[in-house]
Amino acid sequence: MTDHYLLETYLIVSISDDKTEAYLQFLKQDDEFSCTQEDLERFIHTQQVKYGLDRSTLQQISENPKKFYSAKTPIAFGFSPVQGIDGRIEMVMKLAEGKGHSPLESDHGKVDHKEINNLNNVRKGQIIAKRIEPIPGKLGMSVMNEAIPFKTGKEANFKVGKNVVVNEDKTAMYAALDGMITISDKSKINVFPIYEVNGDVDYSVGNIDFVGNVIIRGNVLTGFRIKAAGDIRVIGGVEGAEIDANGSVEITSGIIGYNKGHVKAGVNVKTSFIQDGNVIAGEDVIVSQSIMHSNIRAAKNVICKDVKGLIVGGSIQAGEKVIARTVGNTMSTITTIEVGVVPELRNELTELRNQMRFQADNIVKSEQALNLLNQLASVGQLSSDKLSMRAKLNATLKSHVKEQSENKERILDIEKMLEDTNKSKVEIINTIYGGSKIVIGRYTRFVKDTAERVSFYYSEGDIMMVPYI
Repeated sequence: MTDHYLLETYLIVSISDDKTEAYLQFLKQDDEFSCTQEDLERFIHTQQVKYGLDRSTLQQISENPKKFYSAKTPIAFGFSPVQGIDGRIEMVMKLAEGKGHSPLESDHGKVDHKEINNLNNVRKGQIIAKRIEPIPGKLGMSVMNEAIPFKTGKEANFKVGKNVVVNEDKTAMYAALDGMITISDKSKINVFPIYEVNGDVDYSVGNIDFVGNVIIRGNVLTGFRIKAAGDIRVIGGVEGAEIDANGSVEITSGIIGYNKGHVKAGVNVKTSFIQDGNVIAGEDVIVSQSIMHSNIRAAKNVICKDVKGLIVGGSIQAGEKVIARTVGNTMSTITTIEVGVVPELRNELTELRNQMRFQADNIVKSEQALNLLNQLASVGQLSSDKLSMRAKLNATLKSHVKEQSENKERILDIEKMLEDTNKSKVEIINTIYGGSKIVIGRYTRFVKDTAERVSFYYSEGDIMMVPYI
């Protein structure tokens, strides 16, 4: 190729967005164009492409340029980074789910069907969970011979509840006493001893406020209160009482609320029926028979789909789904089913935004004070007490910035969850009667006519009714 030929007038080099490929393209066609492979390599180097050259392709271009006039030809290849994998907490103890366990048999061979052995028992010093380290990832390489950074896997941290200990290098969690493992709200791991009442909760027992799990082998009568940091199990019924558990609540016979009291759980509420009751669950409300004229609120699902599976009257709220066999009745009793509602998340979002404003003010104040101290330091006027103050301010500022970053990440997670209506559904296995009202997020649909086997979901500004599958 003669000197007056300039490759810049004939060729252009482009690089992919991720910088792992480079391309050569002809700007114009000229039958007299010619160049050597070495000419091409020198030109490509002037375009900052220095890694992964495909010399075989460059040789072909130099020998037969016409073949490549209309093509955008890959001529260099780097490689993408391998992203890190987050660490995780792995349960060593496999937790029972309360199903499929046999009744206990006494020394005399008698089977007691009230004594079901489905507790997650653990001995003092026994390992409960271990921490799996994150996998760091690997650098990529760009065609410009520059390292492409990878996303580092995040460290996992134990969510430490009550009566558990973590070893010095924070790789394992152990039970601090004999008891039962319980996952409470916010996924904290606890070991709780158990408090049992062999009979009704009445005046002979009084109210119960306990740091562990409570088992009642009888009924909880009107006006009494049970509060537990773990789970509450009632092998009987609940009548107009107050039941509060950080874990789950299981009531064998059912709830007759008389529009008094409540049943509240940090995780799930399971029972056979609810009548005139108020029930709140941090995850699911699972009812085998019926929900009558009650107010139910579940952060995830309300499930009432067994043989009877009836919901009539009252208000049912769920963050994700309501699944029922039958909703409403032939008398068109007003029954409200609402999904896509997570009041706890909305409250948390408000609190986090308030914290962000407070943290922003603190960061500004800390930075202003530090600037003043730094100016004094630059002219050698920083006394020992002010030197100590500067160190404390630096530590405080780092703490505020870290908290603000964590809050910002949580706010984004909550906003995404609140905006996501894809999980919000109402599923009717048999029948929904006129008089029922379906609410999804900000949208409402009144059911005027009886419908069989249908599902309701939100789509493009409306609540759609489709056949139940």
